[in-house]
Amino acid sequence: MRKLLLFTFWLAATAAWAKDYQVSSPDGLLTVIVHAGQDRLTWEVRHGSTTILTPSEIGINGTLAKLKGKTEGHTVTVRNQQYSVEFRADDDAAAYRITVNGKKPLTIDSETAEFNFADDYQAFVPYVNDNRSGERYCYSFESYYDEQPLSKMFTDSLAINPLAVRLPEGKLAVVADMGAVDYPGMFLLKNGAHGLKAAFAPYPTEETIGGYARLNLIPTRRASYIAKDVKGALPWRIVLVTRQDRQLLTAQLPERFGPQCQIADTSWIKPGKVAWDWWNATMLTGVPFRAGMNTDTYRYYIDFAAKNHLEYIIIDEGWSTDESLRSDLNPDIDLLSLLPYAQKKGVGIILWSSWRNCINNTEEDFKYYASLGVKGFKVDFFDRDDQAVMRSAWQIAQCAARHHLLLDYHGYRPTGIQKAWPNIVNFEGVKGLENSKWEPRSGDGPLHNQPRYDVSIPYLRQLVGPLDYTPGAMSNATRPQFFGNNDHPMSQGTRAHQVAMYTIFDAPLQMLADSPSKYIKEQETTNFISKIPTTWDEVVPLDGRLGQYVAVAKRKGNTWYVAAMTDWTPRQLTISLSMLGSGQHQAEVFADGVNADRDATDYQLSTLNVAQGDSITIRLAPAGGWSAIIK
Repeated sequence: MRKLLLFTFWLAATAAWAKDYQVSSPDGLLTVIVHAGQDRLTWEVRHGSTTILTPSEIGINGTLAKLKGKTEGHTVTVRNQQYSVEFRADDDAAAYRITVNGKKPLTIDSETAEFNFADDYQAFVPYVNDNRSGERYCYSFESYYDEQPLSKMFTDSLAINPLAVRLPEGKLAVVADMGAVDYPGMFLLKNGAHGLKAAFAPYPTEETIGGYARLNLIPTRRASYIAKDVKGALPWRIVLVTRQDRQLLTAQLPERFGPQCQIADTSWIKPGKVAWDWWNATMLTGVPFRAGMNTDTYRYYIDFAAKNHLEYIIIDEGWSTDESLRSDLNPDIDLLSLLPYAQKKGVGIILWSSWRNCINNTEEDFKYYASLGVKGFKVDFFDRDDQAVMRSAWQIAQCAARHHLLLDYHGYRPTGIQKAWPNIVNFEGVKGLENSKWEPRSGDGPLHNQPRYDVSIPYLRQLVGPLDYTPGAMSNATRPQFFGNNDHPMSQGTRAHQVAMYTIFDAPLQMLADSPSKYIKEQETTNFISKIPTTWDEVVPLDGRLGQYVAVAKRKGNTWYVAAMTDWTPRQLTISLSMLGSGQHQAEVFADGVNADRDATDYQLSTLNVAQGDSITIRLAPAGGWSAIIK
């Protein structure tokens, strides 16, 4: 009898703790269901009649147990003495984040974050590859997308996010994290039959110099925990759900889920376009000096930038040593004469540094170069997102802000830090144009389908922040004609495809990757590019499908910039100009030429009159593009 009473008491106690909470989005279509059990916390996500996630576990340092909740508006919060978990249901996103309660910081040994999908759906999976010195969590965050069912994912391979899953009824789900600023970023692994689970880089305890050209710091030992001294809110875990792919073009995850801005006065942060040296190997022609990393070459870049209304030039790797930013500098580059020359011309200079070199004497180096008139630093080869590096990225940005320096982070995947420090104007973490320099051939064309990737990243990689793709190739090739060439690189796809990137790709610090000599020979193209801004007041998605094509309109002031790109499949699109203001407008159009399928440099520049509500039919060559500037 006593055992029966104890068992009955245990059942009653368990039932008292076990409770379900449900919250819906403002439009009523997206529903988050939270199961707070005696010893386990799970969530489900549904959209209309579509089950997105089946019960998926959430945990920190093991399980989350004995949580009591409260529903308010479109959120649910469940908590116990140590943790609370806030769930959100937006019209297009389900999200949650864990908060460490109390003032005492904790060590996080592990975090459980599952995303168990209802069926074996097709996915766009950006796998980790090319690890630095073979270290599992050292990676540049540049991945093409493997398109495969969830069940076919490689069980031993990490993937980065955002990762997309194609759902029934034309819907998409995208898994992402946001707000990892003092916490490791989220990798993804296969989980069960057709699910995903989070993985995190453990905290590094020992490091050595290594990686590509010995520019990295490679962990040789990692702790048993993933984060230490943690307090407050952890990053958001997000599942975006869209009914049309084009909705992803305006999802604005950093604005919605990123941290608060830490800079009171941001007026000194000046976006703009950049003449860049590295991709074109400082290859100038028709000049009376030997082109290369020298003062004469960079004077020429400055003159080119000034004549074409570009705000900056970058002096990339080679101006300094790998071990110091102020000692044993390249004697062929006279920064002390270049900086006042650039200032007189109205052009800013940005300098390159590896992350490993940048952290040696950050305060002293930034203060010194800011005093000389340097406008920013491109910090390269982070190639990690463990907690130590995330903290370092924050500290670098904080120091740069004190000295009014812009930053461009390479080898780094943004998770919202740019909202805290908007002086970080760009991020790489993308398979950009540089890959064309070493792209191998396979059969009758390049190994990788770059144009398909080009029309995937606006939907996925761009969700988490701007991307330093570095467009602007003037040597353009059809698929059979393309080959990799380091010193004379070309792009896959048409000239108009490259030009369209300046509107479609978000990059407040946008590069012109090719040689000034080529842009001068192609001045008509250069003039068009120079008119396109790098930040926007409004974005209107027009049409598109992930991995196939994209069309978008962006407004700056009273001018609209409209662009479209396709993969290797030629297309005809009809787009509406309903976003225009009343009255007549003139559109300057940069489009694929009639013969662009045979010669990818072929383009046509024209003007036409348009009005609000008009529709335009545009024709895209294989890997083609189309752009318009409408006033």
